Amino acid sequence: MNRRQLLAFLGSAAVSARVWAAETAATVRGKLATGSPARLVTAAGPVELTGDTPSLLVLGDARLNGVEFEANGAMAEPGKFRVDPIHKRNMFVHKDGKRLMISYWCSVCSIRTWQPGSCLCCQDETELDLGESFETVK
Repeated sequence: MNRRQLLAFLGSAAVSARVWAAETAATVRGKLATGSPARLVTAAGPVELTGDTPSLLVLGDARLNGVEFEANGAMAEPGKFRVDPIHKRNMFVHKDGKRLMISYWCSVCSIRTWQPGSCLCCQDETELDLGESFETVK
């Protein structure tokens, strides 16, 4: 690789890093309308929410319909917001002045998951569990 190629590569990498950083630095907040597709009703108008499969399961959870909802991610295009992957713990409910993390809990097996569905152990349906922090077991 010659010097010119190296400089071109480094320049394009820097531009890519700035574009990526700008895309991931967004947050939306509003009333959640669950369904397919899920929408967030904001002061600026409705925003369609997209994301990875586990995030879509959370966004489709009827128990969250109508809550004050916040998500981190990026504007994919006008009117569409892409929620960051579920492993980033990027979706929250605002209730009684508190920002609560969304998780799901099996009270039979004491197993926490980050998406709705059946418990991995007993196959019972997990319960919606909102909390400020989930560093310790209940």
